[in-house]
Formats: sequence, C-alpha cells, structure tokens
Amino acid sequence: MSLTIQTQQVGDVNVVRCAGQITLGEATSQFRNTMRQLLKEGKKSLLLDLQKVTYLDSSAIGELVGSYTSARSAGAQMKLLHLPPKIYDLLLITKLITVFETFDDEVKAVRSFA
Repeated sequence: MSLTIQTQQVGDVNVVRCAGQITLGEATSQFRNTMRQLLKEGKKSLLLDLQKVTYLDSSAIGELVGSYTSARSAGAQMKLLHLPPKIYDLLLITKLITVFETFDDEVKAVRSFA
C-alpha cells in the first residue's frame, strides 16, 4: 500500500493526515518533502494524524524524529494524533513516546497548540 498525505487547516493548526505505509524510498521522501514544505511556508503548528498508517519502518522513524527536530529549529511544534497500537508500541520500545506529545482526540490536540 502506498502512502497518501492530505493536509487540512483546522484553525491555526495544520493537520497532516497520512494513510498507508511509510517505508524507505518514495514514501519517506514524500513525507519528508511534505513536512519541509509546511515549515518552509512558515507553518508553526503541525499535527500529524497517523490513524490510517499501517506500518512504519526504521527510516520512517528517522523521518519522524527529523521532522520533529526541524520543526523545533523553525520555532514550530509537531504533535502526533491517533497512534495505531503497533506504532504506539514502537514509539514506546524506542522511548520516543517521551519525545512526542500524543493525542487520541483531535479537538484536544488542536486546542493544545493555543
């Protein structure tokens, strides 16, 4: 399954909705380019919705961390929404769950940027 990415403006927050697998190659490039473009446009509040992501490989984890670091460097915030159980477990095992602010409720997530 290929990766699809849709962005949606909810108030001042840019919600990035991903669906499919984020793996080494075209999918990680697409993810990286989307996040870089949003930061280049000066977007400061990024909410990454991973509800429909079925798989992340190690390169995708690297891209998540890289996007988070780039956002912080640009004075922006990046938070995660709707983590599927497998992805939550992966972030827990790698201890990255302590790095990312995560939410199960989109309304609460959007409000958290205020």
